[in-house]
Amino acid sequence: MIKASVLKKYARLIATVGGNIKKGQEVMVFAELDCPEFVELVVTECYKAKASKVTVEWTHQPLTKIHTKYRSLSVLSKVEEWEKAKLQHRVDTLPVCIYLISDDPDGLNGINREKHQKGAQARFKVIKPFRDEMDNKYQWCIAAVPGVKWAKKVFPGVRKEQAIEKLWRAILTASRVDPDGNDDPVENWKKHNDDLQRRCDYLNALGLEALEYSSDNGTKLTVGLIPDAIFMGGGETTLKGNFFNANIPSEEIFITPMRGKAEGVVYSTKPFSYRGELIENFNIRFENGKAVEVHAEKGEELLKQMINMDEGASYLGECALVPYSSPINKSGILFYNTLFDENAACHLALGEGFANCIKDFESYTLAQCREKGINESMIHEDFMIGNDTLSIVGVCRGGSRVQIFKDGEWAF
Repeated sequence: MIKASVLKKYARLIATVGGNIKKGQEVMVFAELDCPEFVELVVTECYKAKASKVTVEWTHQPLTKIHTKYRSLSVLSKVEEWEKAKLQHRVDTLPVCIYLISDDPDGLNGINREKHQKGAQARFKVIKPFRDEMDNKYQWCIAAVPGVKWAKKVFPGVRKEQAIEKLWRAILTASRVDPDGNDDPVENWKKHNDDLQRRCDYLNALGLEALEYSSDNGTKLTVGLIPDAIFMGGGETTLKGNFFNANIPSEEIFITPMRGKAEGVVYSTKPFSYRGELIENFNIRFENGKAVEVHAEKGEELLKQMINMDEGASYLGECALVPYSSPINKSGILFYNTLFDENAACHLALGEGFANCIKDFESYTLAQCREKGINESMIHEDFMIGNDTLSIVGVCRGGSRVQIFKDGEWAF
């Protein structure tokens, strides 16, 4: 059994390093119904960090399926006036947002995909202006707690209590929290952020204009980069100067590529969980930056549906570098959860790009960042492409070439 003192350390890490709550800030916690006791710990740590108000909003996958089944499409598509008022309150107050995920990887199997997608697309058109107004202005953090069905998916064949215990230990270890309580996770994250920043500094000094990916599995892809884009990793900083760690765990260094600059084919190396369903053993072919052909052994229609969510969903929004020897990959555990599996190996993301990957982005409007080549979409979906044969070569302005990854590992 994980000690209460260890879970308090983890909750404190989420509040103070993940969200980095400042005195007087409001906080919103979003969580499934799986671990109410841990939500209480997080809320307590938020108040200890001097939050003025903490609000919890609960979600539940089975209800999503029920709503989709019984509501009309027009009802599913509508954003009520009280919802708009809540969104405006978030724009006005910029609360720290903490997302505690515990979703069942198969939790939305059997849902009416087309109806669910059309409702989400219609709602997004209304929600998007509020989201854009908050972009890069607030702190947020995604972390995980073990849901029962998620735990049983990761560790089948064992009792429920044992599966939850094993998943807790895996989550804590991946998040740089010793499950036995013999370390200081806050100090661990300080060192980790410093290491990632040193690697970013090296990559940003190279003056890269493209990344060339190749692997024995058939991946052969060239991705163009925005001239004044920068590599980022670990924590990031809001426009108001508040540093935070958006993902716990995180092993990646990432950059937003140039929209319209991707040629070739890339093969997945791990299952991809999308909207509560799994897509497995797939490949995507790009022309002029756009995903024009996809194939999958499982979930092909869902993958096609995803890249057609909107115009930007078929373009890349992120290139992320993660060594194949990352702690998460070395654990040998397939989490069936993107927050963890994306940190096991190099990955790409389809959809929304990150405006703060533009150097001195605070000097530009969001529209200007998109004019520079930042992709725009209602989705941002990461899929894993790293393995032990992956090579990434950086093409520098002027034509020189630098080996960045070799055999799935950092080459520097």
